Amino acid sequence: MLYRADRHGHALSALGYGCMRFTKKGGSIDLNKAERELSAAIAGGVNYLDTAYIYPGNEAAVGELLQRLDCRGRVRLATKLPHYLIKSAEGAERLFQEELRRLRTDYIDYYLMHMLTDTATWDKLCRLGIDRWVEDKIQSGQIRNIGFSYHGNAEMFCALVDAYPWDFCQIQYNYMDEHAQAGRTGLQHAHRKGLPVIIMEPLRGGRLVQALPESAKELLRESGHTAAELAFRWLYDQEEVTCVLSGMNTLEMVEENLKTASASPAGCLRPEERALIAQIREEIGRTMKVGCTGCGYCMPCPAGVDIPGTFRCYNAAYTEGRSAARKDYLRCTAMRRGAAGASRCIACGRCEAHCPQGISIRRELRQAAAVLETPVYKAARWGIEKLKLW
Repeated sequence: MLYRADRHGHALSALGYGCMRFTKKGGSIDLNKAERELSAAIAGGVNYLDTAYIYPGNEAAVGELLQRLDCRGRVRLATKLPHYLIKSAEGAERLFQEELRRLRTDYIDYYLMHMLTDTATWDKLCRLGIDRWVEDKIQSGQIRNIGFSYHGNAEMFCALVDAYPWDFCQIQYNYMDEHAQAGRTGLQHAHRKGLPVIIMEPLRGGRLVQALPESAKELLRESGHTAAELAFRWLYDQEEVTCVLSGMNTLEMVEENLKTASASPAGCLRPEERALIAQIREEIGRTMKVGCTGCGYCMPCPAGVDIPGTFRCYNAAYTEGRSAARKDYLRCTAMRRGAAGASRCIACGRCEAHCPQGISIRRELRQAAAVLETPVYKAARWGIEKLKLW
């Protein structure tokens, strides 16, 4: 296993274990199966485990597995505060103590504000005293590192990085999201600030394996690479990437990912692999509805629409399935102060004057809204705004 350092010099395994996707059996996590898989990963050098308060049954499962394997001292444990569910520092304390009980530990190595959306939300949390609460926890040793996970655009991500002396951060990033969400711009900004960056969704929830067009699968077969191996090597090639999470739920996944992580230092990607990834991107692009590259020249939108984010989700609805795309769209446009969905478009046309691809943005936003803004989305957005859950 290769390791990369956090900002305090501690070694984190290049491959991290995303515990959210443990196999379920009869509605509950199959602990015996998860134990075999997690044991193999730890034996192979994995030392970073990621869970969250809102993953059903997950923290309790991780706590039991840590006890079964007697490995708490050998792993770095990450979990998350659902800040959108709390109204005070006292509320944060209650949830945090519940997490410690679930995880059967008395400290958290890496603690994240879960899905922090913007600086306004962080300012609101600071007014509630969450920043002072965090500092007290760090002083007591109950929290060793503080960070945040993020879904949103690069500009706001960079502002959040600058808003507080964070120890680390977590973003969605993969070869199809290079210029989407925080993207390469955000990754490099965080790195310049000295923040380790944890990567989630390196395979877009597995869709960069299972949902590839047949033409892309044929390119992979001819190359001798697997889809997962190539996607992980693209990430490991970048020195700014600290740890890549994988939701491994078979021993085969564990073994393949360990092999890749152990042979992929920064700068590992060969020219032919870069060319292959470019070809795969092109094949995926053929199935997209809108030829948006995520360059962001259309931004900022005077009405607040996240245009590149909307088009990314709209395209994903056709390349990867509507259910996952709608969930992503809700997370990126509604779970924030000031919704950023396509229906906010006022048809001013300013964006179209700056689009290098010549996209009819106003028309495409209307079509995207029709696909993505379902009654469920509208009800969820109303609830989020009413209850201020951003």
